[in-house]
Amino acid sequence: MPGRLFNWTFSDVESFLKEHGFTLNYTNASHYYYIGSYGGQLRNVCVPFHGRAIIKPRTLKGIILQSGIPRGEWLK
Repeated sequence: MPGRLFNWTFSDVESFLKEHGFTLNYTNASHYYYIGSYGGQLRNVCVPFHGRAIIKPRTLKGIILQSGIPRGEWLK
């Protein structure tokens, strides 16, 4: 996994979410929606797919907030 906010791709985010128990719920055009539980709450996370392009840091921050997984866990 990348250690910073600036070099995450869709496949990095997808594998991280799957490692933490999230599963693909549905897709809508180029957005993939994962559902899972973290901290006792059911969470729905939207991840945009644009090929091998890097996910923008602000978008990644939104994904981190939606997942409920602490930022430190993402940036290990």
